[in-house]
Amino acid sequence: MHTTHLVLIPSYNPGEKVFETVAAARAHWSPVWVVVDGSTDGTAERLQALAEQDTGLHVIVLPENRGKGAAVLHGAEQALAQGFTHVLTMDSDGQHPADLIPRFMQRSLETPGGMVLGVPVFDASAPLLRVRGRRVSNWWANLETLWSGIGDSLYGFRVYPAAPLIRVMRGQRWMRRFDFDPEAVVRLCWTGVAPLNEAAPVKYLSAEEGGVSHFNYLRDNTLLTWMHIRLMTGFVLRLPRLLWRVLARA
Repeated sequence: MHTTHLVLIPSYNPGEKVFETVAAARAHWSPVWVVVDGSTDGTAERLQALAEQDTGLHVIVLPENRGKGAAVLHGAEQALAQGFTHVLTMDSDGQHPADLIPRFMQRSLETPGGMVLGVPVFDASAPLLRVRGRRVSNWWANLETLWSGIGDSLYGFRVYPAAPLIRVMRGQRWMRRFDFDPEAVVRLCWTGVAPLNEAAPVKYLSAEEGGVSHFNYLRDNTLLTWMHIRLMTGFVLRLPRLLWRVLARA
């Protein structure tokens, strides 16, 4: 049972894959926390039953769906209140590699002031449109941070230092839904939290394989566009400070 780093899994109507995800995470780490974000598919009750039999598993149930970022914030706040300093976030739908949890945690333990970002290694299952779309988001995220070295802005398998993450999220009302991952990495870079990149595979599961996706191309790409408009505005306002930080590193 680790006392500083925990695995945090936000979950919203994930279907049966969540149980495989939780079991895989528990096989590699303890503790594992699941934040059930208003799920209506019956998984909350089954996860709570599992937690009653497993002291390394903790389940938090939110009464209504608030979005991935809101679920992560809720879990991170509770984790910090209990003395944890870092959270590794991963999706509940089986896309992320649980076997790499120890490697990512070790990198974080070695450099606790940074954030360990998963850089996805795609296979043939990855939708080409989404692969190309994330290249655009990655380019903007690196521009907004003066090319600070963000390997991938969207991949949600990563380790955050909890206190800085909570501070940047409390500071504004966005980052609560699909915009959470890219906005978190940009805003944390602005505060001086360095990105530490680690390659990690990602799986896109078909419906036949039990895959569940809540991604909506129009809604979520509109959300990302609005997010980058906000971030570019913030980038321009912070440009002198960011330039000074880059020059200081040089």
